[in-house]
Amino acid sequence: MRIISGKHGGRVLKSFKGDSVRPTSDRAKEALFNIFKDKIYGSRFLDLFCGSGSVGIEALSRGAIVTMCDVSKESVALTKANLALIKEDCSVVNADALSFLGSITNKFDFIFIDPPYKSDVGIKALKMIDERELVNKGGFVVYERDREEAIETVNLEFVKSRKYGRNVFNIYKAKE
Repeated sequence: MRIISGKHGGRVLKSFKGDSVRPTSDRAKEALFNIFKDKIYGSRFLDLFCGSGSVGIEALSRGAIVTMCDVSKESVALTKANLALIKEDCSVVNADALSFLGSITNKFDFIFIDPPYKSDVGIKALKMIDERELVNKGGFVVYERDREEAIETVNLEFVKSRKYGRNVFNIYKAKE
């Protein structure tokens, strides 16, 4: 697992041993950031269910202001270790995603949601993001799943799905 581009492009990150945590593949991550390439720099970016932090760190490397959140203490520790590797810092929160979303008052330009595929917590997080209007107008939510699925929302408009191997990015845009 590596940082694809930006200030720290090419740096290799630490990852979890085994297959208990499913990181976003480098290929899928590169494709995702190519979709939004000129919109990342200077944006406020939330990596929800951050795991090893690789997606948030990719955004950080490309000039975003990043916040990362994960309920797992091991994930938070690995994310912080990866940030130390590149000598960067950002907000890394050890909290349940729904509690975190319920407590914040600031908005983001991008929210990346990558929950455990077999759980419905990602759908709950998307609906909470939508109801609380946590994305700036014209901003995006990318919900990584194992299938294409347009979930009904009020303030977010489903734009498209992109499939990269086993990763499917369901992309929503905040209505203007």
